[in-house]
Amino acid sequence: MSKRTHTSANDTPKKVSKTHAAHIINEVKDYSARYISAEPLDIFCWGTGSMCELGLGPLAKNKEVKRPRLNPFLPRDEAKIVSFAVGGMHTIALDSNNNIWSWGCNDVGALGRDTSAAKEKLKDMDADDSSDDDDGDLNEMESTPHKLDMSVFPKDAKIVQLAALDNLSCALLDNGDVYAWGTFRCNEGILGFYQDQIKVQTTPWKVPTFSKFDIVQMAGGKDHILFLDQEGVVFAWGNGQQNQLGRKIMDRFRLKTLDPRPFGLKHIKYIASGENHCFALNDKGKLVSWGLNQFGQCGTSTTVEDGALVTKPTKVILPEGVSEGSRKIRSISAGEHHSLILLEDGSLYSCGRLDMCEVGIAHDKLPAETYKDEHGKNRSVPVFTKLQDVPLFKGIAAGSHHSVAISQNGIAYSWGFGETYAVGLGPDDEDIEIPTRIKNTATKNHRIVFAGCGGQFSVSGGIPLSSTESEERAKEMGDED
Repeated sequence: MSKRTHTSANDTPKKVSKTHAAHIINEVKDYSARYISAEPLDIFCWGTGSMCELGLGPLAKNKEVKRPRLNPFLPRDEAKIVSFAVGGMHTIALDSNNNIWSWGCNDVGALGRDTSAAKEKLKDMDADDSSDDDDGDLNEMESTPHKLDMSVFPKDAKIVQLAALDNLSCALLDNGDVYAWGTFRCNEGILGFYQDQIKVQTTPWKVPTFSKFDIVQMAGGKDHILFLDQEGVVFAWGNGQQNQLGRKIMDRFRLKTLDPRPFGLKHIKYIASGENHCFALNDKGKLVSWGLNQFGQCGTSTTVEDGALVTKPTKVILPEGVSEGSRKIRSISAGEHHSLILLEDGSLYSCGRLDMCEVGIAHDKLPAETYKDEHGKNRSVPVFTKLQDVPLFKGIAAGSHHSVAISQNGIAYSWGFGETYAVGLGPDDEDIEIPTRIKNTATKNHRIVFAGCGGQFSVSGGIPLSSTESEERAKEMGDED
């Protein structure tokens, strides 16, 4: 990688030592390598898709899918999808030929392509001709995956990571450049995209800020996004009304947040973000968080306070031994009011809101620090707590109020808010208290590799098992007929 320097309006250029920079790069690559599948994936979608989120076409029956359904528009041997990122109401995916696909809500350009000239809706070949399902009203161009025009990207650059927010999408290239499209919102409506120059960007656009820096990882929230460069410095971009940018933002300077800039975090090797709170792990194993914390989702204190904000990066309270040896942090994922930490040994920890079973902890396993309201009702878990009696996991994904975790043998488990069917467990719309296996015909003989969760839907990607592998796993799980 090329050598780059960090500057601000008031700073002279500074260089990080070559030795330290190399250490950070190695650590980051260890995490970044997990974003791309070695084999093409079958893509499964489920949940509520009234805003075209599911990508299953425009028919009415595709607005509500209660169990994982194979996406027929992304055949594994043709589309060759190897990675994807899930936002609040849309998904972007990467294929092995370096093409980006998108589907979902495109009100402010998050899909990166024009969807205004929708064609006549697609015919479901499996539906009865007399079916009422033919009267669907979803935009065909939004509800069906399509490729972006890739001519705006350099021909020789490879995409290594995607990020999807509520209204924004990003692609990270192997040369450290970042392309973005969409916009950021704030409490008052559309905030903007880049400074005061661009309000909404409808196609991929190279972010000029990063022409001076080599970005190696991205972490998107609801209306903000973090970037980590090769030297371990963190940048923030977007809406900062909940201190999610790591610094206090005065209203009169709000548009200045529409240009990525560092805010003091250095020696970082991994970043993660919830909707309005963030995490950063440094090269010594110290984890810090900041942002909205009214349900203890930042994990920085044993107490809970309405409207609480963690105004600057603050040390997270971790269980003893979490950062030691094989118990190092593997990944972090977070939703609106809850957070998940997955360790290298496969154990899973959570904290945050309880109202919709977001933390995945059984009632009788709640820690002593659990916050109760004035009526004695359990409301939140402010400290990271280990989930008991669950499989060892290798991947996690948090949506607004639900989560999906992938076991080490490639099976998806879900928990949390059930009314939108984003947990994928069938017609019962009750909230799911603990991680529960998603068991259905479509995914039965697949090894799930990745999962992503949006506001009211979920996506997973898997690789078909051989007949021998299917038999072995069925025996392992007690699924033999």
